Amino acid sequence: MIKTIDFHDMDLAKNLFELQRASYLIEAELINYHEIPPLKESLNELLESKETFLGYFDREELAGALSYEVDGNELTICRMVVHPNHFRKGIAQSLLSFLLEDKKEFQIFKVSTGRENTPAKNLYIKNGFQLVRDIEIVPGFIISLLEKK
Repeated sequence: MIKTIDFHDMDLAKNLFELQRASYLIEAELINYHEIPPLKESLNELLESKETFLGYFDREELAGALSYEVDGNELTICRMVVHPNHFRKGIAQSLLSFLLEDKKEFQIFKVSTGRENTPAKNLYIKNGFQLVRDIEIVPGFIISLLEKK
């Protein structure tokens, strides 16, 4: 089941915080960059986020989440996280499909991910996103910007 995460539920917010850390630690290893902003984020910073969060629940357990922001007719996916215990179960695909269907009125969808994060890039490309460009954020760390129109 996919539903919006309500930060008024502090237990759920803490679960999201822990899920995010577990997921981004794996990505940090994959892309060989350990300064990913969500890994440096405190629980309070997460709670202050202006992003909208969708959670994927396996029974009552938060197994994955996606967040996004809207600017005019553009929707930017900010985070896509799946708990390592739930990798390879189609959770990221389910979250992305849900978002694309639920927000189909948007004309442009944007996302960025580490250039070396092949699983994430493949997921987005499989869903109609195209590589716009790669940007070196800091020496040795390159992100790929993708868009779907």
